[in-house]
Amino acid sequence: MNRFARFAASALALSLVPAMLMGCGKKEASTGSDLEYIKQKGTLVVGITDFAPMDYQDADGSWIGFDADLAKAFAESLGVEVQFQTIEWDNKVMELDGKTIDVVWNGMTLTDEVTSSMACSNAYCNNAQVVILPADKAANYGTVDSLSGLRFAVESGSAGMAQAEEKGLTYTDVVDQATALLEVKSGTADAAIIDSLMAGAMVGEGTNYADLAIGPVLNAETGEQYGVGFRKGSDAAAALNEFFRQQWESGALQALAEQYGVQAALIEQKEF
Repeated sequence: MNRFARFAASALALSLVPAMLMGCGKKEASTGSDLEYIKQKGTLVVGITDFAPMDYQDADGSWIGFDADLAKAFAESLGVEVQFQTIEWDNKVMELDGKTIDVVWNGMTLTDEVTSSMACSNAYCNNAQVVILPADKAANYGTVDSLSGLRFAVESGSAGMAQAEEKGLTYTDVVDQATALLEVKSGTADAAIIDSLMAGAMVGEGTNYADLAIGPVLNAETGEQYGVGFRKGSDAAAALNEFFRQQWESGALQALAEQYGVQAALIEQKEF
């Protein structure tokens, strides 16, 4: 995974901040254990999109990445097989509730909408939303105020779309962040808003998007955090938090972060 090593300096730090998510997805009355349901059927179905370096396919078509590898290890700890299923991001809660997937594990920002509709894990990575522009025009748009009048492509239902709405930007929503990049590359959109981790892995010199560049950070002051989402009321979130804790204490989580160019660092807390 050497191609991701050069993005380590720009990737945001791994975050272990349990206090900030107290009350997220509180368990409700349930007729059974969601964790036992997953174990009994023998598979953990993981809802994802194509999002390097979190979830993406290798040359053989197998799903790999920081999140994908963590999901595989978690499934193994439960004694079940992992199955990756691509989803339309805007339908993630419907997919969970309909049990077509068991978990959303795809660099998911812990927005109010997410934490109110899913049982969430503790935060495990920091992120931000950044603007992507053609490289030959990026110097003209160094501030958020300068972006007015541009036509943006954003992933439907994403934190990027929320930022576009908050900043009053004109946008078209597309199926995923990879498509948003294609829109800019093809000239059908002036700019895109995507996650900073994806931008670091996919945009700039040495990538398939060498003609694109990273512009302003839209939420630099507040930032955002990634979490994993299960069905509302699921007891699997607590099991994942324990798995995260064990992985951190063993050093496996830090090693995986380094492999995929995500800079691991403790922030305030030593445990999830």
